[in-house]
Amino acid sequence: MNSRHLFLTLSSILFTACGSGSTVTTADTADSASQSTKPDFSRSDIIAAIYDKDYTVPADFLVDERAGTVDSYSLYHVKDSSVSYELCSSDFETARQLEQADNDSRAVNGHFVDSYENDLYYEFIRELSYPDGAGNVGGLTTPGFARIFKCDAVDRTGVDRNVRDGFAGRLNANAVTPAGLGRLTEYLWQFVFFEAAHSKVLATFSLENATAYEHTLMLAFAFRRATDQCDRIEVIDWTFTADKQTGELHKKFVLHSAFGARFVNGAPQLCQ
Repeated sequence: MNSRHLFLTLSSILFTACGSGSTVTTADTADSASQSTKPDFSRSDIIAAIYDKDYTVPADFLVDERAGTVDSYSLYHVKDSSVSYELCSSDFETARQLEQADNDSRAVNGHFVDSYENDLYYEFIRELSYPDGAGNVGGLTTPGFARIFKCDAVDRTGVDRNVRDGFAGRLNANAVTPAGLGRLTEYLWQFVFFEAAHSKVLATFSLENATAYEHTLMLAFAFRRATDQCDRIEVIDWTFTADKQTGELHKKFVLHSAFGARFVNGAPQLCQ
């Protein structure tokens, strides 16, 4: 059995949305432009989701096309030299050359297998070769998927991926809609790393004002403490905003509440 080499933050478990009876659901986004309030969850609902090993995101959260890939795999975006933002290209050949250079620079090189594209990105599929005992147990190769955004869809040039607030790129004008922004926000979540021991998306919802669309991921983090102490639970709104005219994207990370909880005898409990 091959071991996993995942650059995809939540890997395939991200898409096993609701389980173990958690009460958290996704906000109704069918009429997202008119929605004016965010979902409201009790602390009991939040810790039920936090400590539910089968719950990660709401049921209708974006499902990545590689979520069902069998065997070990790597999935990542080719980045600039500072590893600050994901590269984009307006044509396939340029994207292919960028991915080739990235592959050549890696400690483990992959043999080109195929390419794929959709309206958001180009993807290059390789078989990654590993020496015995260095990444594979039952086989010497594992599939890898490298992506480069299409600039005509989204341009992330100049984004600082190390900060949670600020400039987030530019969305193509044709995609500046609640659905287009929501899709990109949920897609980007899969490539974000947080230090919390457990990170869950409680809800995903859209709002609109006169000049911009907003899409928010309502997050819950659990920071584990010592066995005789309560975990710190944080509830956060991570909002991406798209200017209706320019498509310019900004993100903001807002802590709304923090409280204590723990998991005792198979059940979540609030701390007093």
